[in-house]
Amino acid sequence: MDTLTEPAVAQDIVLFQQAAEGDLAAFNQLMRRYNQRLYRSARSILHNEMDAEEAVQEAWWKAYNHLQDFRAEARPTTWLTRIVVNEALMRLRRNKSREAVIQLVETDSSETPMSADFPDVPLPADMQPEHQVWRAELRALIEQQIDALPDLYRAVFMLRGVEGLSSAEVAVILDIPETTVRVRYMRARQQLQWALKAPFNDSLAEAFSFAGERCDRIVAGVHRRMREAGILQGD
Repeated sequence: MDTLTEPAVAQDIVLFQQAAEGDLAAFNQLMRRYNQRLYRSARSILHNEMDAEEAVQEAWWKAYNHLQDFRAEARPTTWLTRIVVNEALMRLRRNKSREAVIQLVETDSSETPMSADFPDVPLPADMQPEHQVWRAELRALIEQQIDALPDLYRAVFMLRGVEGLSSAEVAVILDIPETTVRVRYMRARQQLQWALKAPFNDSLAEAFSFAGERCDRIVAGVHRRMREAGILQGD
């Protein structure tokens, strides 16, 4: 099946079209659907929660004002993520809060599922409470180690390993060769393996979990910009 005809992608395209015609409910639905992905992408670059939230708000505002420019031959998620990545990079350069990303020229390396590196070990039922505590501690450790990755590895790993995007999608979003995506992803995984030395694949999706309060703040921030522009009425 063509990726652009998948039900979720087709639904996104419809929401884009509706939002471009002024349907704010459709735009709100898009924001709540993709706030987590965009926040994770921005945070992987900016390394700061508040800066990442502001970048996502600004990215949504820019996306809203350019919905007419979206072409359905692209995946909506790729288009949105590219906008937030560009916004985060602009903020990074403006704030001068991080070192410039260096170029990595490496040979290609095959990608293998992370589950092959970190096999799941089932726990007895009577250990479930301890398991929950262990998972919370592991999640915190994973987040710490992901934050410690070099900038050029962290952005790739968040998009490829945490969000599950394909190497081709990440290459488009970050504007780098697909080969470079594979190399950086492999090296990020290796660094995490060395740092953690424990099973962690099942906890990846929980890293930098997106609480409802944060999502609400981002939506509220975009709505504030809309009210200032006279697009949205009310307090």
